Amino acid sequence: MLKIHEITEADGSLTAIAVSVEAGAVGLVTAGRFLPLPDGALDAVVRRFGGPLEPSETVREVGALPLPDGRSIRHVRHLARFDVIARDYIALTPVGGDDEYVALATTVAGAWMHLARGFSRSE
Repeated sequence: MLKIHEITEADGSLTAIAVSVEAGAVGLVTAGRFLPLPDGALDAVVRRFGGPLEPSETVREVGALPLPDGRSIRHVRHLARFDVIARDYIALTPVGGDDEYVALATTVAGAWMHLARGFSRSE
């Protein structure tokens, strides 16, 4: 399981959002519930909201999760010279072995959560 984000609930408590693989399916875990993601959702979201990782940028890996297809999702942190607070990103090597793509973790978590909730209702 790879924690990618936290949300603050109405009562002030924090709820983690994590990516996990269960029975060969990739999905999100939040509040103890596994929500599978539809096929292609990982790549579609990271490509839509992110871009290729610039090789000259230095990122620190926070964690990684191997995927059933042999790739992995990485949670990385980047602190640019002009930033005060480091930013968390999700890095994913697309199908086909192209360059690694990265997108802001908050954006990716929100989009994946939206897709996972919709996919869970349709099953």
